[in-house]
Amino acid sequence: MSLLLDWLFDVLKSLGLWHKEAKILFLGLDNSGKTTLLHMLKDERLTQHAPTQHPTAKELRIGRINFRAFDLGGHRIARRVWRDYYASVDAVVYMVDAADGARLAESRAELGALLSDDALAGVPFLVLGNKIDVPRAAPENVLAYYLGLAGCTTGKGAVDLAGTGMRPLEVFMCSVVRKMGYGEGFRWMSQYIK
Repeated sequence: MSLLLDWLFDVLKSLGLWHKEAKILFLGLDNSGKTTLLHMLKDERLTQHAPTQHPTAKELRIGRINFRAFDLGGHRIARRVWRDYYASVDAVVYMVDAADGARLAESRAELGALLSDDALAGVPFLVLGNKIDVPRAAPENVLAYYLGLAGCTTGKGAVDLAGTGMRPLEVFMCSVVRKMGYGEGFRWMSQYIK
């Protein structure tokens, strides 16, 4: 009987009729908005948070995906433990403060290291350019250029990447405080979570 139920759940999941489970890492430099976004997704409230000092996990549900989100912090010391969380990760949300031009090179270096890490090969990457409500925020094409992603993204629609050897990678601009943009990014990412 157990095998029959397992088979049934697998069929329902493959048809998109059952909820998916996922492990998602929220990464990016400090002050990019990772913790604020996680709290917005969980409680739908905007609150100010102290910088993340220790890795935290939250159980969330977006659409048909139940996921465990790990906010690992973004300050230099916290970045040392990111690798400890790569096992069995289904997706990475990489947040960038699009209004902090002085740190785009640092953000590019960290993102580049993540994208070239064999432990994350094939893992979908959703890059969220946050803080577009700030007038000095870089537009999407400029942000993609400075992050080294110009011409490397895979498309915002439903793109079948099977057999291409490409990892799903896309940039979405957002404002967590204005509650805009990140929903589209999560919908895009959900199609690649198996």
